[in-house]
Amino acid sequence: MGSDPQYAKYPNLSLAQDIFTLTNPSSSDPSRHTSLKKVQDAISEHKMAPLYRHLAHPLEGVLNVSGQGSSQQPPSTTSKKTNSASKIIASTKLPNTLDFPWDEQLFEKLTEDNEKELQSFQREEEEAAEKAGDTEVLAAKGKRAEFWARVGDKEKAISSYEAVFEKTGVLGTKIDLVLAIIRIGIFFGDKLMVKKNVDRAKALVESGGDWDRRNRLKAYQGLHLLTIRSYNLAAPLLLDSLSTFTSYELCSYSSLVVYSVLAGSVSLKRVDFKSKVVDAPEIRAILGDGDDKLAALSGAISSGPGAGDEEMRDATSATPTPAPTAVNLTTLGSSSDGITEVEAPVDFTPLAGLVRSLYVGNYQSFFLALAAVEENFLSLDRYLYEHRGWFVREMRLRGYQQLLQSYRVVGLKSMATDFGVSVDFLDLDLAKFIAADRIPCTIDRVNGIIETNRPDDKNKQYTDVVKQGDSLITKLQKYGQAVRLRGSERG
Repeated sequence: MGSDPQYAKYPNLSLAQDIFTLTNPSSSDPSRHTSLKKVQDAISEHKMAPLYRHLAHPLEGVLNVSGQGSSQQPPSTTSKKTNSASKIIASTKLPNTLDFPWDEQLFEKLTEDNEKELQSFQREEEEAAEKAGDTEVLAAKGKRAEFWARVGDKEKAISSYEAVFEKTGVLGTKIDLVLAIIRIGIFFGDKLMVKKNVDRAKALVESGGDWDRRNRLKAYQGLHLLTIRSYNLAAPLLLDSLSTFTSYELCSYSSLVVYSVLAGSVSLKRVDFKSKVVDAPEIRAILGDGDDKLAALSGAISSGPGAGDEEMRDATSATPTPAPTAVNLTTLGSSSDGITEVEAPVDFTPLAGLVRSLYVGNYQSFFLALAAVEENFLSLDRYLYEHRGWFVREMRLRGYQQLLQSYRVVGLKSMATDFGVSVDFLDLDLAKFIAADRIPCTIDRVNGIIETNRPDDKNKQYTDVVKQGDSLITKLQKYGQAVRLRGSERG
């Protein structure tokens, strides 16, 4: 089978983002209409009858939970599925500006087309069983599994992939099948299923998986950790994936850059933040401006000054090609099936401003950039949306900690001016972090100052030893009482 990935075409995770955009209160009307057209076109093109029913059915559709839709549809006996599968949407109600109606005739046509396709798969399997070998039978079963993944039937797709997994003996193919199951879980927002299969894929890779699949799994694992708010664990995996990213079936390269920068900004220590985010060539090639971007693209940052040595040029070459002034992310890679999808242009200015202002300590610009990042990235991405409030709060905390750790006493008004906020806002915001023991300081509102309480490492170690010793003594006493009781019972 080689190292070429299999079963990587479906499901289309960009379609899940479009479905999320439909119900996202933060999305603009033009983006909603664009996503609606993409969803409707995909349903028609790929004959996605199960997904269409899941979304738009007047009784069971997650977009019509209140019974909206066509009254021509008779009540269904199928139980309503509203658990993990409904996490594909941001809200259970479409905006009034959009109309995603239930078309019974369209559904019947899609279902009929699905039945014909399934019959062809059945004939192919029967012919393979009669005239060919196990390899051909497995290939036919794999087509059926990809069909269910394509049309959006979660349960049948998983069971079909599991059936193929049980029959195949090739390790690389098994890993590809588990990765496909992970993408189905990501598509429908089933985090428990994703976690289970990420662990399963790790075990398979550790048993002898090749470099390409090991590298692809790193991106899968990083994205999963991002969705469950484990940014500190996701950051190293996502940042490592930047230079060798090939999992275009999972997300676009621009999305990976966004996830990597956000995870690194909120979780890495300052030294690691500089080396892995601020000075990383892959990130500077995207977020940098002017000479920084061109140096990163040409390899001068990673290769050193010698990368531009004049003596290495070919004297007989024609006029040199001018250096590029912009980065086209669609040229950085293509999808696994060889079809390059045109990626929408992304404005990285707020993200670049966040990284730069945090590192140099320009806190007023930092707060402005943080607000822009929330508006342009956190509130619009289905993986970041759920944790946007937490992220903004943690980044504010990081800014406060970075400033306060350099001073013993800071004026409250001076600090409020640095961050571009009012004294009352800063007082209330800091009070929450102080009460939670996130910032070791006290606020003297009468004198208008903030005093930092620098922790003494030796005193802290002594306190920890006393606490742990008390706990150990208590446990030993309870154990001794239990032993004496058992002895008296024997007597």
